[in-house]
Amino acid sequence: MSSSVVPDPLAFQLDLPDPEQDDISNLEFLDKLEQAWAVCDRFDLQTEIWRGRILRAVRDREKRGGEGRGAGFLQWLREREVSKTRAYGLIQLAESADDLVGGGMLEETSVNQFSKRAFMETAQAAPEVQLMIAEAANEGQDISRQQVRRLTDDFTAATSPLLPEEIRQRTQENLLPSRVVAPLVRELAKLPDNQQEDLRRTLREEPELDCIKDVTSTARWISKATEASETVRAFQQGELNIEKAMQEAQRLDSLGLLADAVGQAQALEASVLKLHTAWRRLGGLQERLWVESGSSTPYLRDVLGVLQSLSGATMRVSLGELAGGKKVRLQLVEESADQLEPPPLP
Repeated sequence: MSSSVVPDPLAFQLDLPDPEQDDISNLEFLDKLEQAWAVCDRFDLQTEIWRGRILRAVRDREKRGGEGRGAGFLQWLREREVSKTRAYGLIQLAESADDLVGGGMLEETSVNQFSKRAFMETAQAAPEVQLMIAEAANEGQDISRQQVRRLTDDFTAATSPLLPEEIRQRTQENLLPSRVVAPLVRELAKLPDNQQEDLRRTLREEPELDCIKDVTSTARWISKATEASETVRAFQQGELNIEKAMQEAQRLDSLGLLADAVGQAQALEASVLKLHTAWRRLGGLQERLWVESGSSTPYLRDVLGVLQSLSGATMRVSLGELAGGKKVRLQLVEESADQLEPPPLP
C-alpha cells in the first residue's frame, strides 16, 4: 500500500518587510516585496507545470482505455472545479516545459529562473529566441517577461519576410527601434497578400520611423474594419465592396473613422440581439406572473404593470441623471426575413 507525504504548509515561507517599520525606505520596502513576489511567481510556475502533467496523465489514461469519449476526464475536472479551457492550457504549459527541457535546450533547474509569464512567452517564441533565452537561463540569469518580449521584438523586426529589405536592414543597423517595427509585423500578418504589398510599397518609398508608425496604424485599422465587417449583419443586405470602401476612406484619411463606425455597428447589433432575448424572456415571465396573480395580489399587479413598460411592444427606458433624465422610447416589431427592407439613406 503506497502512501503520500503531505508537505508542511509552513515549509514555504517568505521574509516580508514589516509595513510599520520606520527604519526602511519605501524603495527598499518595495524591492523586498518584489523579490518575494518573484519567488511566488516561480513557485506558481512549477505548480502549474506539474498540474498540467497530472491533467495530461488523466486524459491519456482515458485515451488508452478507449471508452467513455472523454467523460471520465471531464468528470475529473468537474470534481476539482477546473474548466476545460484552463485544463488544456495547463497541459499545453506542461508540454512546452517538456519540449524546452526534454529537447536539451533548457536545464531542468533553469526553469526556476523564469516567472510564469516569462516562461509562457518563451514557449510561444521562435526557436531562435527560445535558444537565446535558454542560454541566459542556464547561465543563472533571471528571465522576465519584458526580456523575452524585447528579444522577440528584436528577432521579428530583423528577420520577418513581411518587411521590405530596407526596413530589416535599418533595424539590424539599429537605425530603427525594434519595439516600433515589431508591431508593424504583427499587423501586416493579419492582412491578405495584396494589402500587405500595397503597404510594403509605401515603406520602400519612405523607410522612416514616422512612416512605419503611420503604416502600422493603417494596417491596424484595415484589420479591425475587415474583421468587424464580416460579422455585421446589415452588410449582408445588397452587394458591398468593403475593400474598395476602405480604400476610399484611406484616401480621405478617414480609415480610422470607418473602422470605428464598423466596430460600433458590430457592437450595436450584438446589443440589439441581447436586448431582443431579454425582452422576449421578460415578456414571458411577466405574462406567467400575471396569470398566476389576481385581485388578491394588488402589490404584485402594480409591479407587473410597471414591467409592462419594458416587456410590451413599445419600451420606455430612462437614461438616468447623467443624461438629464431623458428617456428612450423603442418600438420592437418582429418581422420575417422577407419583410425586411434595406434602411433608407440619410
